[in-house]
Amino acid sequence: MKHLKKTVFASMLASVVMVACSDPNSPGVEFMPDMYRSAAIEPYVDYNYPDSATSRLTPENTIPRGYKPYPYENNDEGLTAASENLKNPLNLTEKSIAEGKVLYTSFCAHCHGKEGKGEGSIQNAIYGAVPSYLDETPNRRLGKSMKELTEGHIYHTIVHGLNAMGPHSSLIRENDRWKIVAYVQTLQGKDPLSADQPASVEEDSTESEN
Repeated sequence: MKHLKKTVFASMLASVVMVACSDPNSPGVEFMPDMYRSAAIEPYVDYNYPDSATSRLTPENTIPRGYKPYPYENNDEGLTAASENLKNPLNLTEKSIAEGKVLYTSFCAHCHGKEGKGEGSIQNAIYGAVPSYLDETPNRRLGKSMKELTEGHIYHTIVHGLNAMGPHSSLIRENDRWKIVAYVQTLQGKDPLSADQPASVEEDSTESEN
């Protein structure tokens, strides 16, 4: 009986091999072929959704995991609020300021200059002069001088841009923006290390909305 079972199994296996190899262009016998080649969804076909859409919208107010909304809008009111309320969440060190200098050189120096005096290489008749971070002349729109700009104001400007400067939120991560802010403060003649430091360092890669 055992010999008969072996013979039957061998015959079935030989049949499968012969069928699978009979046509060189055939993929052969497949077990659950849809696991390898699932049926494509056809466009403009009603898949029984009430609105005939082929995908579902996320629930209202849903945000991606690790995504932190930025609460200040891109207008004068948002700029003022950020200037007054935003504080650097990083526990700053000499290392983080040095990292801010590297980031500033990559993203900012071509306009603001290596020393923050507005002597960047991009200056021309179209863009006009870039103000120096040491300028003590009050700005008509800002109501304060470049030297007086707060850390919140600088951060908000990096996020949304201001005047001829475009937004950089898609280019620079949140923590890296704050490192740039700290370095810019040194160009203003300030010492960010002397300010009150937060209780902990926020060095995660969480991204904000902007």
